[in-house]
Amino acid sequence: MAVKLYDSELKVMEVLWREGELTAGNLAKILKEQTGWNRNTTYTVIKKLVEKGAIERREPNFRCRAIITKEQVRQREAEELMDKLFDGSAELFLSAYIGGRPLSDEEIKRLKRLIESLE
Repeated sequence: MAVKLYDSELKVMEVLWREGELTAGNLAKILKEQTGWNRNTTYTVIKKLVEKGAIERREPNFRCRAIITKEQVRQREAEELMDKLFDGSAELFLSAYIGGRPLSDEEIKRLKRLIESLE
């Protein structure tokens, strides 16, 4: 699913991914504690996410549930970044990412297994 999510929308999605289905009121309470948002801000972001098809709003009690996964969002964001900065090259993207920081032995092993699984 090709849905572009902005930082404020990701804050709402993170709560839903972590907590599961919540009423909009409970979501607003959690986000007030985490970010200081008022209820109207949260409801505005929920409305945008419903319009984008990222969350589902159900009655009774204005219940909200994520209908896209965190993995789908990660995949889309990675592809957008690769296209924007690396001309769509996974090799250049990965090289820039891992070239700038040390990797643990375990991370290296997992990356090798991932590459082997693609062959």
